[in-house]
Amino acid sequence: DKVNPLVKSRGSELGLRTEIIPNLQTSLALWQLKSDSELLFVGDAGTTEASRPSKRHGIEWSTHYTPYKWLMLDMHLSGSKAHFTDNDATGNLIPGAIDKVASAGITIDKLNNYFGSLQLRYFGSRPLIEDGSQKSKPTTMVNLRGGYQFTPKWKASIDVFNLLNQEASDIDYFYTSQLKNETAPADDIHFHPVEPRHVRFSVLGY
Repeated sequence: DKVNPLVKSRGSELGLRTEIIPNLQTSLALWQLKSDSELLFVGDAGTTEASRPSKRHGIEWSTHYTPYKWLMLDMHLSGSKAHFTDNDATGNLIPGAIDKVASAGITIDKLNNYFGSLQLRYFGSRPLIEDGSQKSKPTTMVNLRGGYQFTPKWKASIDVFNLLNQEASDIDYFYTSQLKNETAPADDIHFHPVEPRHVRFSVLGY
């Protein structure tokens, strides 16, 4: 079906940032975005398609704290709501729109040539179809990194991805499919799993 490649969008944002506390930087922002046509990713086709008009609004909070030159603590929180603005019997939720995202981390840099970080990321549940009857599960991931700077041009590091070995999915879709051994198509959740815990060792020179 033919669609207009350019649609009107209107957005606004109101923010505040402060460094009044020494070594602490924090910012808060309120935002909203209205679009005449929402682009949706179609999992079974692997492409995007133009959809209904939508509205999104939310709040974001970011904080960085450096109590020492070699240590930084950071945290990012965001919450948002997304829905189609026209009325349809199928529902008004936007498939794949995440309502809660959080991340927090500890970073060490140039501590007697040692460096490292511990990072946590959280993605909240999201609707997979417009009426919200099918939802994805939340995803929590923890990654760890450590290393040593031998010379100004050489360093070695070790990364541990998915430190807690969580069984979760990177992304989920809900659509109709049929396997070879199935007699009829079925509606189901299709997902791309996160990789299990794995370790990577690197030596870098530049």
